[in-house]
Amino acid sequence: MTDAAAAPLDLLRQPDAVHAFDAEGRITLEPSPDGLWTGGGRSALLGGRRGIALGCDVLAGPDGRVRLVLNADVPVARLQLRWRGDLTGIVRYLGDAWERSYADLEWRGEAPERVMPWYLLTDDGRTANGYGVAVQPNALCAWMADSDGLSLWIDVRNGGSPIVLGDRRLAVCDVVQVHGADGERAFAVQQRLCRAMCPSPRMPDHPVYGTNDWHFAMGDTSFDVIARSSEFISAASPDLGNRPYSVIDDGWSRGGLGHGPWLGNQRFGEMDAVARRLVDLGVRPGIWYRPLTPLPEHGDRWRLSRGGGALDPTVPEVSAGVAEHLRRIVGWGYTMVKHDFTTWDLLGRWGFGMGIGVTDDGWSFADRSKTTAEVVLDLYRLIREACGDALVIGCNTFSHLSAGLFELQRTGDDTSGRSWNRTRRMGINTLAFRAAQHGTLYAVDADIAPITTALPWQYAVQWLHLLSASGTAAFASVDPASRTPNVAAALKDAFTLAAQPLPVAEPLDWTTSLTPSRWRFGDREQTYHWMEPDGGWPFGD
Repeated sequence: MTDAAAAPLDLLRQPDAVHAFDAEGRITLEPSPDGLWTGGGRSALLGGRRGIALGCDVLAGPDGRVRLVLNADVPVARLQLRWRGDLTGIVRYLGDAWERSYADLEWRGEAPERVMPWYLLTDDGRTANGYGVAVQPNALCAWMADSDGLSLWIDVRNGGSPIVLGDRRLAVCDVVQVHGADGERAFAVQQRLCRAMCPSPRMPDHPVYGTNDWHFAMGDTSFDVIARSSEFISAASPDLGNRPYSVIDDGWSRGGLGHGPWLGNQRFGEMDAVARRLVDLGVRPGIWYRPLTPLPEHGDRWRLSRGGGALDPTVPEVSAGVAEHLRRIVGWGYTMVKHDFTTWDLLGRWGFGMGIGVTDDGWSFADRSKTTAEVVLDLYRLIREACGDALVIGCNTFSHLSAGLFELQRTGDDTSGRSWNRTRRMGINTLAFRAAQHGTLYAVDADIAPITTALPWQYAVQWLHLLSASGTAAFASVDPASRTPNVAAALKDAFTLAAQPLPVAEPLDWTTSLTPSRWRFGDREQTYHWMEPDGGWPFGD
Protein backbone atom coordinates (compact mmCIF):
# COMPACT_ATOMS: atom_id res chain seq x y z
CA MET A 1 0.00 0.00 0.00
CA THR A 2 1.33 3.45 -0.88
CA ASP A 3 1.27 6.44 1.45
CA ALA A 4 -1.34 8.18 -0.70
CA ALA A 5 -4.53 6.66 -2.00
CA ALA A 6 -4.70 6.16 -5.76
CA ALA A 7 -6.98 8.47 -7.74
CA PRO A 8 -10.47 6.95 -7.94
CA LEU A 9 -11.97 5.83 -11.22
CA ASP A 10 -14.12 8.65 -12.62
CA LEU A 11 -17.30 7.58 -14.43
CA LEU A 12 -18.61 11.10 -15.08
CA ARG A 13 -17.33 11.03 -18.63
CA GLN A 14 -18.02 9.15 -21.83
CA PRO A 15 -17.44 5.40 -21.43
CA ASP A 16 -14.51 3.86 -23.26
CA ALA A 17 -16.64 1.27 -25.04
CA VAL A 18 -20.33 0.56 -25.56
CA HIS A 19 -21.88 -2.64 -26.88
CA ALA A 20 -25.46 -3.60 -27.60
CA PHE A 21 -26.75 -7.16 -27.73
CA ASP A 22 -29.64 -8.60 -29.70
CA ALA A 23 -30.78 -12.20 -30.04
CA GLU A 24 -27.82 -12.92 -32.35
CA GLY A 25 -25.00 -11.47 -30.29
CA ARG A 26 -22.93 -8.33 -29.77
CA ILE A 27 -23.14 -5.10 -31.77
CA THR A 28 -20.29 -2.66 -31.10
CA LEU A 29 -21.45 0.95 -30.99
CA GLU A 30 -19.24 3.77 -32.23
CA PRO A 31 -18.98 7.18 -30.52
CA SER A 32 -19.56 10.62 -31.96
CA PRO A 33 -18.35 13.94 -30.49
CA ASP A 34 -21.81 14.78 -29.13
CA GLY A 35 -21.95 11.71 -26.85
CA LEU A 36 -24.11 9.57 -29.14
CA TRP A 37 -23.11 5.94 -29.64
CA THR A 38 -24.51 4.22 -32.74
CA GLY A 39 -24.11 0.74 -34.05
CA GLY A 40 -24.34 -1.72 -36.88
CA GLY A 41 -24.26 0.90 -39.61
CA ARG A 42 -28.02 0.94 -39.25
CA SER A 43 -28.80 3.92 -37.03
CA ALA A 44 -32.24 5.45 -37.47
CA LEU A 45 -30.60 8.76 -36.60
CA LEU A 46 -28.15 8.46 -39.48
CA GLY A 47 -29.80 8.73 -42.88
CA GLY A 48 -33.03 6.99 -41.90
CA ARG A 49 -31.45 3.55 -41.71
CA ARG A 50 -32.47 1.10 -39.05
CA GLY A 51 -30.39 0.65 -35.93
CA ILE A 52 -29.41 1.53 -32.35
CA ALA A 53 -28.37 4.82 -30.79
CA LEU A 54 -27.43 5.35 -27.14
CA GLY A 55 -27.08 8.87 -25.82
CA CYS A 56 -24.62 9.34 -22.92
CA ASP A 57 -25.20 12.84 -21.56
CA VAL A 58 -22.61 13.80 -18.92
CA LEU A 59 -24.20 16.16 -16.39
CA ALA A 60 -21.62 18.05 -14.34
CA GLY A 61 -21.99 19.66 -10.93
CA PRO A 62 -22.21 18.47 -7.31
CA ASP A 63 -24.92 15.96 -8.27
CA GLY A 64 -23.18 14.93 -11.47
CA ARG A 65 -24.32 11.87 -13.36
CA VAL A 66 -24.28 10.24 -16.78
CA ARG A 67 -27.78 10.04 -18.27
CA LEU A 68 -28.38 7.19 -20.69
CA VAL A 69 -31.14 7.37 -23.32
CA LEU A 70 -31.78 4.62 -25.89
CA ASN A 71 -33.30 4.80 -29.37
CA ALA A 72 -33.66 1.55 -31.28
CA ASP A 73 -35.95 0.39 -34.04
CA VAL A 74 -34.33 -3.05 -34.06
CA PRO A 75 -34.56 -5.58 -31.23
CA VAL A 76 -32.23 -4.94 -28.26
CA ALA A 77 -31.70 -7.23 -25.27
CA ARG A 78 -28.79 -5.69 -23.35
CA LEU A 79 -26.23 -2.94 -23.28
CA GLN A 80 -22.71 -3.01 -21.86
CA LEU A 81 -20.82 0.17 -20.98
CA ARG A 82 -17.14 -0.09 -20.10
CA TRP A 83 -15.08 2.48 -18.21
CA ARG A 84 -11.39 1.54 -18.20
CA GLY A 85 -9.02 2.47 -15.42
CA ASP A 86 -6.39 1.15 -13.06
CA LEU A 87 -8.04 -0.74 -10.20
CA THR A 88 -5.03 -2.87 -9.30
CA GLY A 89 -4.90 -1.24 -5.86
CA ILE A 90 -8.42 -2.34 -4.93
CA VAL A 91 -8.35 -5.09 -2.32
CA ARG A 92 -12.10 -5.75 -2.07
CA TYR A 93 -15.45 -5.00 -3.65
CA LEU A 94 -19.00 -4.96 -2.26
CA GLY A 95 -22.13 -5.31 -4.39
CA ASP A 96 -25.87 -5.28 -3.70
CA ALA A 97 -28.60 -7.84 -4.50
CA TRP A 98 -31.35 -7.83 -7.13
CA GLU A 99 -34.11 -8.22 -4.52
CA ARG A 100 -33.62 -9.83 -1.12
CA SER A 101 -30.20 -11.13 -0.20
CA TYR A 102 -29.68 -14.79 0.68
CA ALA A 103 -26.78 -14.78 3.17
CA ASP A 104 -24.60 -13.99 0.14
CA LEU A 105 -23.56 -10.35 0.61
CA GLU A 106 -19.86 -9.84 1.29
CA TRP A 107 -16.72 -7.89 0.58
CA ARG A 108 -14.64 -9.95 -1.85
CA GLY A 109 -11.43 -9.62 -3.79
CA GLU A 110 -11.36 -9.34 -7.57
CA ALA A 111 -13.84 -11.69 -9.26
CA PRO A 112 -14.35 -10.40 -12.83
CA GLU A 113 -17.50 -12.47 -13.46
CA ARG A 114 -19.18 -11.47 -10.20
CA VAL A 115 -22.54 -9.78 -10.88
CA MET A 116 -23.22 -6.86 -8.52
CA PRO A 117 -26.77 -5.54 -9.03
CA TRP A 118 -27.52 -1.83 -8.83
CA TYR A 119 -24.32 -0.58 -7.18
CA LEU A 120 -20.85 -1.47 -5.96
CA LEU A 121 -18.19 -0.13 -3.61
CA THR A 122 -14.43 -0.41 -4.01
CA ASP A 123 -11.93 -0.30 -1.13
CA ASP A 124 -8.16 -0.05 -1.41
CA GLY A 125 -7.61 -0.45 2.32
CA ARG A 126 -7.84 3.22 3.20
CA THR A 127 -10.38 4.81 0.83
CA ALA A 128 -13.72 3.55 -0.46
CA ASN A 129 -15.58 4.74 -3.57
CA GLY A 130 -19.10 3.99 -4.76
CA TYR A 131 -20.73 3.61 -8.19
CA GLY A 132 -24.37 2.96 -8.98
CA VAL A 133 -27.51 3.87 -10.89
CA ALA A 134 -30.23 6.14 -9.60
CA VAL A 135 -33.30 4.37 -8.21
CA GLN A 136 -36.35 3.55 -10.34
CA PRO A 137 -34.38 3.04 -13.57
CA ASN A 138 -36.22 1.74 -16.63
CA ALA A 139 -33.81 -1.18 -16.98
CA LEU A 140 -32.26 -3.83 -14.75
CA CYS A 141 -28.67 -2.77 -14.09
CA ALA A 142 -25.67 -4.63 -12.67
CA TRP A 143 -21.93 -4.00 -12.36
CA MET A 144 -18.88 -6.14 -12.95
CA ALA A 145 -15.36 -5.14 -11.85
CA ASP A 146 -11.78 -6.15 -12.52
CA SER A 147 -8.35 -4.60 -12.20
CA ASP A 148 -8.71 -2.88 -15.60
CA GLY A 149 -12.05 -1.14 -15.01
CA LEU A 150 -15.81 -1.33 -14.45
CA SER A 151 -18.60 -2.61 -16.68
CA LEU A 152 -22.26 -1.66 -16.39
CA TRP A 153 -24.59 -4.32 -17.82
CA ILE A 154 -28.10 -3.13 -18.64
CA ASP A 155 -30.99 -5.52 -19.31
CA VAL A 156 -33.66 -3.81 -21.45
CA ARG A 157 -35.55 -6.97 -22.39
CA ASN A 158 -39.28 -7.47 -22.16
CA GLY A 159 -39.48 -10.62 -20.06
CA GLY A 160 -36.94 -12.92 -21.71
CA SER A 161 -37.10 -11.35 -25.19
CA PRO A 162 -35.38 -8.37 -26.84
CA ILE A 163 -37.45 -5.21 -26.92
CA VAL A 164 -38.30 -3.18 -30.00
CA LEU A 165 -38.75 0.44 -28.99
CA GLY A 166 -39.77 1.74 -32.39
CA ASP A 167 -40.21 5.51 -32.15
CA ARG A 168 -40.06 5.53 -28.35
CA ARG A 169 -37.04 6.99 -26.54
CA LEU A 170 -36.17 5.01 -23.41
CA ALA A 171 -34.69 6.91 -20.47
CA VAL A 172 -32.55 3.96 -19.37
CA CYS A 173 -30.88 5.11 -16.14
CA ASP A 174 -28.62 7.71 -14.53
CA VAL A 175 -25.12 6.62 -13.48
CA VAL A 176 -23.90 8.22 -10.23
CA GLN A 177 -20.74 8.01 -8.15
CA VAL A 178 -19.32 9.11 -4.79
CA HIS A 179 -15.67 9.27 -3.84
CA GLY A 180 -14.67 8.70 -0.25
CA ALA A 181 -12.33 10.94 1.67
CA ASP A 182 -9.04 9.51 2.85
CA GLY A 183 -9.83 7.41 5.94
CA GLU A 184 -13.62 7.76 5.63
CA ARG A 185 -15.31 4.55 6.71
CA ALA A 186 -16.71 2.43 3.87
CA PHE A 187 -20.07 2.27 5.67
CA ALA A 188 -20.36 6.07 5.50
CA VAL A 189 -19.45 6.01 1.80
CA GLN A 190 -22.14 3.40 1.22
CA GLN A 191 -24.66 5.67 2.95
CA ARG A 192 -23.62 8.63 0.79
CA LEU A 193 -23.90 6.52 -2.35
CA CYS A 194 -27.42 5.45 -1.41
CA ARG A 195 -28.39 9.10 -0.84
CA ALA A 196 -26.96 10.03 -4.23
CA MET A 197 -28.98 7.27 -5.90
CA CYS A 198 -32.19 8.14 -4.02
CA PRO A 199 -32.54 11.85 -3.18
CA SER A 200 -36.16 11.40 -2.00
CA PRO A 201 -36.73 8.15 -0.09
CA ARG A 202 -40.25 7.50 1.11
CA MET A 203 -39.91 6.86 4.84
CA PRO A 204 -42.38 6.12 7.66
CA ASP A 205 -42.90 9.10 9.94
CA HIS A 206 -42.26 6.89 12.99
CA PRO A 207 -39.99 3.96 13.93
CA VAL A 208 -41.58 0.66 12.89
CA TYR A 209 -41.68 -2.33 15.24
CA GLY A 210 -44.09 -5.06 16.29
CA THR A 211 -44.93 -8.68 15.52
CA ASN A 212 -45.58 -11.06 12.65
CA ASP A 213 -47.02 -14.53 13.24
CA TRP A 214 -45.28 -16.44 10.43
CA HIS A 215 -42.22 -17.71 12.28
CA PHE A 216 -44.18 -19.58 14.90
CA ALA A 217 -47.49 -20.22 13.08
CA MET A 218 -46.19 -20.91 9.54
CA GLY A 219 -49.65 -20.29 8.11
CA ASP A 220 -51.48 -22.40 10.72
CA THR A 221 -53.13 -19.33 12.15
CA SER A 222 -56.49 -17.89 13.12
CA PHE A 223 -58.09 -14.79 14.56
CA ASP A 224 -57.59 -16.20 18.06
CA VAL A 225 -53.87 -16.85 17.42
CA ILE A 226 -53.39 -13.31 16.11
CA ALA A 227 -55.36 -11.76 18.96
CA ARG A 228 -53.34 -13.55 21.65
CA SER A 229 -50.06 -12.65 19.96
CA SER A 230 -51.15 -9.04 19.59
CA GLU A 231 -52.20 -8.83 23.22
CA PHE A 232 -48.81 -10.15 24.35
CA ILE A 233 -46.91 -7.74 22.09
CA SER A 234 -49.06 -4.79 23.15
CA ALA A 235 -48.36 -5.46 26.82
CA ALA A 236 -44.61 -5.65 26.13
CA SER A 237 -44.54 -2.35 24.25
CA PRO A 238 -43.74 1.01 25.83
CA ASP A 239 -46.71 3.23 26.64
CA LEU A 240 -46.05 5.70 23.84
CA GLY A 241 -48.03 7.13 20.99
CA ASN A 242 -45.99 4.91 18.67
CA ARG A 243 -47.80 1.61 19.08
CA PRO A 244 -46.48 -1.65 17.61
CA TYR A 245 -47.75 -3.29 14.43
CA SER A 246 -49.30 -6.73 14.35
CA VAL A 247 -48.89 -8.11 10.82
CA ILE A 248 -51.13 -11.02 9.86
CA ASP A 249 -49.05 -13.15 7.52
CA ASP A 250 -50.15 -15.81 5.04
CA GLY A 251 -52.98 -18.09 6.16
CA TRP A 252 -55.92 -15.70 6.41
CA SER A 253 -57.33 -15.95 2.88
CA ARG A 254 -60.07 -18.24 1.58
CA GLY A 255 -57.90 -19.78 -1.13
CA GLY A 256 -55.36 -21.33 1.24
CA LEU A 257 -51.68 -20.51 1.64
CA GLY A 258 -50.53 -18.05 -0.98
CA HIS A 259 -53.85 -17.86 -2.80
CA GLY A 260 -57.06 -15.85 -2.97
CA PRO A 261 -59.90 -15.15 -2.93
CA TRP A 262 -58.59 -12.37 -0.70
CA LEU A 263 -61.32 -12.54 1.89
CA GLY A 264 -61.15 -13.89 5.43
CA ASN A 265 -61.46 -17.66 5.75
CA GLN A 266 -63.52 -19.44 8.38
CA ARG A 267 -60.73 -19.12 10.97
CA PHE A 268 -60.81 -15.32 10.69
CA GLY A 269 -64.25 -14.22 9.58
CA GLU A 270 -64.74 -10.66 8.42
CA MET A 271 -61.34 -9.01 8.10
CA ASP A 272 -62.60 -5.51 8.91
CA ALA A 273 -63.79 -6.81 12.29
CA VAL A 274 -60.34 -8.37 12.84
CA ALA A 275 -58.67 -5.01 12.17
CA ARG A 276 -60.94 -3.22 14.62
CA ARG A 277 -60.21 -5.83 17.29
CA LEU A 278 -56.46 -5.39 16.82
CA VAL A 279 -56.81 -1.66 17.34
CA ASP A 280 -58.72 -2.37 20.56
CA LEU A 281 -55.79 -4.51 21.70
CA GLY A 282 -53.42 -1.58 21.30
CA VAL A 283 -51.66 -2.55 18.06
CA ARG A 284 -51.69 -1.25 14.49
CA PRO A 285 -53.18 -3.76 12.03
CA GLY A 286 -51.00 -5.05 9.20
CA ILE A 287 -51.58 -7.80 6.64
CA TRP A 288 -49.82 -9.97 4.01
CA TYR A 289 -50.94 -10.19 0.37
CA ARG A 290 -49.69 -11.91 -2.82
CA PRO A 291 -50.78 -9.78 -5.79
CA LEU A 292 -50.07 -12.01 -8.79
CA THR A 293 -51.50 -15.35 -7.75
CA PRO A 294 -54.52 -16.21 -9.94
CA LEU A 295 -58.08 -16.64 -8.81
CA PRO A 296 -60.19 -19.59 -10.07
CA GLU A 297 -62.00 -17.41 -12.60
CA HIS A 298 -58.83 -16.11 -14.29
CA GLY A 299 -58.35 -17.53 -17.78
CA ASP A 300 -55.14 -18.11 -19.73
CA ARG A 301 -55.29 -14.63 -21.30
CA TRP A 302 -54.61 -13.13 -17.87
CA ARG A 303 -51.54 -15.28 -17.19
CA LEU A 304 -47.88 -14.94 -18.09
CA SER A 305 -46.80 -16.63 -21.30
CA ARG A 306 -43.74 -18.21 -19.64
CA GLY A 307 -45.94 -20.63 -17.69
CA GLY A 308 -46.19 -21.13 -13.97
CA GLY A 309 -49.70 -19.73 -13.73
CA ALA A 310 -48.92 -16.27 -12.33
CA LEU A 311 -50.88 -13.27 -13.51
CA ASP A 312 -49.49 -10.85 -16.10
CA PRO A 313 -49.73 -7.29 -14.71
CA THR A 314 -49.62 -5.79 -18.21
CA VAL A 315 -53.11 -7.21 -18.81
CA PRO A 316 -55.43 -4.31 -17.82
CA GLU A 317 -57.89 -6.56 -15.97
CA VAL A 318 -55.06 -7.91 -13.81
CA SER A 319 -53.80 -4.50 -12.73
CA ALA A 320 -57.37 -3.37 -12.06
CA GLY A 321 -57.94 -6.46 -9.89
CA VAL A 322 -54.76 -5.89 -7.87
CA ALA A 323 -55.80 -2.30 -7.20
CA GLU A 324 -59.30 -3.40 -6.19
CA HIS A 325 -57.96 -5.96 -3.71
CA LEU A 326 -55.58 -3.48 -2.11
CA ARG A 327 -58.18 -0.74 -1.78
CA ARG A 328 -60.48 -3.21 -0.08
CA ILE A 329 -57.73 -4.37 2.30
CA VAL A 330 -56.82 -0.82 3.28
CA GLY A 331 -60.52 0.02 3.56
CA TRP A 332 -60.88 -2.75 6.13
CA GLY A 333 -58.54 -0.72 8.36
CA TYR A 334 -55.09 -2.25 7.77
CA THR A 335 -52.45 0.45 8.05
CA MET A 336 -49.55 -1.69 6.81
CA VAL A 337 -49.58 -3.94 3.72
CA LYS A 338 -46.85 -6.50 3.12
CA HIS A 339 -46.94 -7.64 -0.51
CA ASP A 340 -44.92 -10.66 -1.50
CA PHE A 341 -43.71 -12.98 -4.28
CA THR A 342 -43.94 -10.54 -7.18
CA THR A 343 -40.35 -11.12 -8.40
CA TRP A 344 -40.75 -14.90 -8.29
CA ASP A 345 -44.19 -14.79 -9.86
CA LEU A 346 -43.07 -12.46 -12.65
CA LEU A 347 -39.69 -13.97 -13.54
CA GLY A 348 -39.62 -17.50 -12.11
CA ARG A 349 -36.33 -17.06 -10.25
CA TRP A 350 -35.20 -16.10 -6.77
CA GLY A 351 -32.54 -13.44 -6.52
CA PHE A 352 -29.74 -15.93 -5.79
CA GLY A 353 -30.48 -17.71 -9.11
CA MET A 354 -30.68 -14.63 -11.33
CA GLY A 355 -27.07 -13.80 -12.11
CA ILE A 356 -26.98 -11.59 -15.19
CA GLY A 357 -29.93 -13.41 -16.80
CA VAL A 358 -32.72 -12.54 -14.31
CA THR A 359 -35.22 -14.81 -16.12
CA ASP A 360 -35.45 -17.51 -18.80
CA ASP A 361 -35.06 -16.51 -22.43
CA GLY A 362 -37.77 -16.51 -25.04
CA TRP A 363 -40.95 -15.19 -23.44
CA SER A 364 -42.68 -11.81 -23.33
CA PHE A 365 -45.33 -9.95 -21.36
CA ALA A 366 -48.68 -9.34 -23.01
CA ASP A 367 -47.57 -5.74 -23.51
CA ARG A 368 -44.30 -6.14 -25.41
CA SER A 369 -43.55 -2.42 -25.67
CA LYS A 370 -42.03 -2.02 -22.19
CA THR A 371 -38.89 -3.27 -20.50
CA THR A 372 -39.21 -5.66 -17.57
CA ALA A 373 -38.14 -2.86 -15.25
CA GLU A 374 -40.92 -0.63 -16.60
CA VAL A 375 -43.47 -3.42 -16.11
CA VAL A 376 -42.30 -3.87 -12.51
CA LEU A 377 -42.34 -0.14 -11.84
CA ASP A 378 -45.88 0.15 -13.21
CA LEU A 379 -46.96 -2.61 -10.82
CA TYR A 380 -45.19 -1.01 -7.84
CA ARG A 381 -46.69 2.40 -8.58
CA LEU A 382 -50.12 0.81 -8.84
CA ILE A 383 -49.62 -0.85 -5.43
CA ARG A 384 -48.39 2.42 -3.93
CA GLU A 385 -51.41 4.37 -5.19
CA ALA A 386 -53.94 1.72 -4.18
CA CYS A 387 -52.55 1.50 -0.62
CA GLY A 388 -53.15 5.20 0.00
CA ASP A 389 -51.78 6.27 3.38
CA ALA A 390 -50.98 2.71 4.54
CA LEU A 391 -47.32 1.78 4.92
CA VAL A 392 -46.09 -0.69 2.30
CA ILE A 393 -43.46 -3.40 2.84
CA GLY A 394 -42.07 -4.95 -0.33
CA CYS A 395 -40.98 -8.57 0.14
CA ASN A 396 -39.35 -10.41 -2.77
CA THR A 397 -39.34 -7.07 -4.59
CA PHE A 398 -36.55 -5.43 -6.59
CA SER A 399 -34.90 -3.16 -4.03
CA HIS A 400 -33.80 -0.44 -6.44
CA LEU A 401 -37.22 -0.27 -8.08
CA SER A 402 -38.93 -0.13 -4.66
CA ALA A 403 -36.88 2.79 -3.32
CA GLY A 404 -38.86 6.01 -3.25
CA LEU A 405 -42.16 4.14 -3.61
CA PHE A 406 -42.43 1.81 -0.59
CA GLU A 407 -41.65 2.84 2.97
CA LEU A 408 -40.11 -0.50 3.93
CA GLN A 409 -38.11 -3.18 2.16
CA ARG A 410 -37.53 -6.75 3.32
CA THR A 411 -33.85 -6.81 2.53
CA GLY A 412 -33.09 -10.49 3.18
CA ASP A 413 -34.61 -13.94 2.89
CA ASP A 414 -36.58 -15.41 5.79
CA THR A 415 -35.08 -15.95 9.19
CA SER A 416 -36.48 -19.05 10.93
CA GLY A 417 -38.26 -20.09 14.08
CA ARG A 418 -36.92 -23.62 13.57
CA SER A 419 -33.22 -23.08 12.81
CA TRP A 420 -30.85 -20.68 14.53
CA ASN A 421 -28.32 -21.40 11.79
CA ARG A 422 -30.67 -19.94 9.17
CA THR A 423 -31.58 -16.94 11.31
CA ARG A 424 -27.90 -16.22 11.90
CA ARG A 425 -27.00 -16.46 8.22
CA MET A 426 -29.97 -14.61 6.73
CA GLY A 427 -30.79 -11.96 9.30
CA ILE A 428 -27.36 -10.78 10.39
CA ASN A 429 -25.93 -10.82 6.88
CA THR A 430 -28.65 -8.63 5.38
CA LEU A 431 -28.65 -6.22 8.32
CA ALA A 432 -24.89 -5.80 8.14
CA PHE A 433 -24.53 -5.25 4.42
CA ARG A 434 -27.75 -3.31 3.79
CA ALA A 435 -28.10 -1.26 6.99
CA ALA A 436 -26.67 1.71 5.07
CA GLN A 437 -29.83 1.62 2.94
CA HIS A 438 -31.94 2.50 5.99
CA GLY A 439 -33.16 6.07 5.75
CA THR A 440 -31.42 6.50 2.39
CA LEU A 441 -33.45 4.15 0.13
CA TYR A 442 -36.26 3.11 2.51
CA ALA A 443 -36.66 1.71 6.02
CA VAL A 444 -34.76 -1.58 6.20
CA ASP A 445 -36.63 -4.67 7.43
CA ALA A 446 -33.97 -7.35 7.98
CA ASP A 447 -36.75 -9.80 8.92
CA ILE A 448 -38.00 -11.14 12.17
CA ALA A 449 -36.46 -12.02 15.50
CA PRO A 450 -38.08 -15.43 16.13
CA ILE A 451 -38.53 -16.54 19.72
CA THR A 452 -39.53 -20.19 19.80
CA THR A 453 -38.71 -23.30 21.80
CA ALA A 454 -36.65 -24.58 18.84
CA LEU A 455 -34.14 -21.70 19.04
CA PRO A 456 -31.53 -21.46 21.80
CA TRP A 457 -32.54 -18.44 23.88
CA GLN A 458 -28.96 -17.20 24.36
CA TYR A 459 -28.71 -16.62 20.58
CA ALA A 460 -32.28 -15.54 19.88
CA VAL A 461 -32.14 -12.79 22.51
CA GLN A 462 -28.91 -11.41 21.00
CA TRP A 463 -30.54 -11.13 17.55
CA LEU A 464 -33.57 -9.49 19.18
CA HIS A 465 -31.30 -6.94 20.85
CA LEU A 466 -29.26 -6.17 17.72
CA LEU A 467 -32.39 -5.76 15.60
CA SER A 468 -34.16 -3.51 18.11
CA ALA A 469 -31.06 -1.36 18.71
CA SER A 470 -30.16 -1.08 15.01
CA GLY A 471 -32.50 1.81 14.18
CA THR A 472 -34.14 -0.34 11.47
CA ALA A 473 -37.60 -1.94 11.56
CA ALA A 474 -37.82 -4.55 14.34
CA PHE A 475 -40.39 -7.35 14.31
CA ALA A 476 -40.57 -10.30 16.69
CA SER A 477 -42.45 -13.58 16.30
CA VAL A 478 -43.06 -15.14 19.71
CA ASP A 479 -44.26 -18.73 19.98
CA PRO A 480 -47.07 -19.08 22.57
CA ALA A 481 -44.97 -21.72 24.34
CA SER A 482 -42.18 -19.15 24.76
CA ARG A 483 -44.23 -16.35 26.29
CA THR A 484 -42.60 -16.50 29.71
CA PRO A 485 -41.99 -13.57 32.10
CA ASN A 486 -38.32 -13.67 31.12
CA VAL A 487 -39.16 -13.34 27.43
CA ALA A 488 -41.72 -10.63 28.13
CA ALA A 489 -39.10 -8.61 30.03
CA ALA A 490 -36.54 -8.97 27.22
CA LEU A 491 -39.16 -7.99 24.66
CA LYS A 492 -40.11 -4.92 26.66
CA ASP A 493 -36.47 -3.83 26.79
CA ALA A 494 -36.12 -4.43 23.05
CA PHE A 495 -39.29 -2.57 22.09
CA THR A 496 -38.34 0.37 24.32
CA LEU A 497 -35.36 0.78 22.01
CA ALA A 498 -37.18 -0.01 18.77
CA ALA A 499 -40.02 2.46 19.37
CA GLN A 500 -37.70 5.47 19.34
CA PRO A 501 -35.52 6.97 16.60
CA LEU A 502 -31.98 5.59 16.81
CA PRO A 503 -28.82 5.96 14.71
CA VAL A 504 -28.29 3.15 12.24
CA ALA A 505 -26.10 0.40 13.66
CA GLU A 506 -22.78 -0.06 11.84
CA PRO A 507 -21.03 -3.44 11.44
CA LEU A 508 -17.35 -3.16 12.31
CA ASP A 509 -15.94 -6.53 11.22
CA TRP A 510 -17.92 -6.78 7.99
CA THR A 511 -14.86 -6.90 5.75
CA THR A 512 -13.86 -10.24 7.28
CA SER A 513 -17.18 -11.84 8.27
CA LEU A 514 -20.47 -12.59 6.53
CA THR A 515 -22.22 -12.35 9.90
CA PRO A 516 -20.42 -9.57 11.79
CA SER A 517 -20.17 -9.80 15.56
CA ARG A 518 -18.86 -6.31 16.37
CA TRP A 519 -21.29 -3.42 16.00
CA ARG A 520 -21.28 0.30 16.66
CA PHE A 521 -24.39 2.03 18.04
CA GLY A 522 -23.67 5.75 17.93
CA ASP A 523 -20.70 6.20 20.29
CA ARG A 524 -21.06 2.73 21.83
CA GLU A 525 -19.75 -0.64 20.62
CA GLN A 526 -20.97 -4.14 21.40
CA THR A 527 -19.79 -7.62 20.52
CA TYR A 528 -22.19 -10.53 20.02
CA HIS A 529 -21.50 -14.25 19.89
CA TRP A 530 -23.48 -15.91 17.10
CA MET A 531 -21.95 -19.37 16.62
CA GLU A 532 -23.35 -22.49 18.23
CA PRO A 533 -20.80 -24.85 19.87
CA ASP A 534 -20.71 -27.23 16.89
CA GLY A 535 -20.21 -24.48 14.31
CA GLY A 536 -22.09 -23.98 11.06
CA TRP A 537 -24.43 -26.45 9.37
CA PRO A 538 -23.30 -27.38 5.83
CA PHE A 539 -26.52 -28.88 4.48
CA GLY A 540 -28.74 -25.80 4.17
CA ASP A 541 -31.92 -25.05 6.08
